[in-house]
Amino acid sequence: MGASSDNITGFILAVSSSIFIGSSFIIKKMGLKKAGATGKRAASGGHAYLYEPCWWFGMISMIVGEIANFAAYAFAPALLVTPLGALSIIFSAVLAHFILKERLHIFGVLGCALCVVGSTTIVLHAPHERVIHSVKEVWELATEPGFGIYSCIVVVVVCVLIFYYVPRYGQTHLIVYVGICSLTGSITVMSVKAVSIALKLTFEGNNQFIYFQTWFFTFVVIGCCLMQINYLNKALDTFNTAVVSPVYYVMFTSFTIFASIMMFKEWDTQDASQIATEICGFVTILSGTFLLHKTKDMGNKPVQPPVFTTPEHDENISAT
Repeated sequence: MGASSDNITGFILAVSSSIFIGSSFIIKKMGLKKAGATGKRAASGGHAYLYEPCWWFGMISMIVGEIANFAAYAFAPALLVTPLGALSIIFSAVLAHFILKERLHIFGVLGCALCVVGSTTIVLHAPHERVIHSVKEVWELATEPGFGIYSCIVVVVVCVLIFYYVPRYGQTHLIVYVGICSLTGSITVMSVKAVSIALKLTFEGNNQFIYFQTWFFTFVVIGCCLMQINYLNKALDTFNTAVVSPVYYVMFTSFTIFASIMMFKEWDTQDASQIATEICGFVTILSGTFLLHKTKDMGNKPVQPPVFTTPEHDENISAT
């Protein structure tokens, strides 16, 4: 990360965002649990959580975090801001351990540490942000064949997940709900980047809201955010928070960085060693998430003590 004031501002905003978003996972799950005890659960299509103040407090925390995250994209590149979401994993996992009693064992701690190390590696080797002077430039990048094909693939996959896989596997496979959120989130971030650039340029005296492209990106952000909120609620209400958070983070980060590379062509300015280092960072993050996911139930089941028998006891059993 460079030492420019914009990068420092983006870094501070991204860290603040992670703290608020990490807290929101726990607060919202508390509200979902209360709502599920008195009404139909969110995972079953219910919306009783809308009447829970605790859920709304968590929603406010998430909105504040997303606003901070939104602002961070105006100052720093996506490849720097997005990986810092790993901090929200640590925060939510620790809070889940103490508040929700979702035990975070030693392997969970190691998994979180691997996520942070991988994210740090990516941040330290992220390319410099592309200089944008108008939202029209972002529109030109978004309508190029590479990102256009990616966007079409995302739309098709999300539709298949929603209409085929959710009714069949949504309650048993975490990847279904989180996949919808992550794929949609990659498009959301690209649109957020466009709108944040438009706002920044507008505040500097160059009004970008006279262009239809700004409003198009704004509507995409709103629509995608609503979809993410809906399916994230289902994931949180169905699966362990300490697992939802890291899996969602890894998938969201991976798709977002890939979308950013496709749209802004950030790898074009890097050499092979920098790209290889970033890929190693991804592998480290994925390793941490795999460790969290595969060991999530360790320590939650009581360990049965071994039963020892004496020769006399065995003889008595045989005689009987």
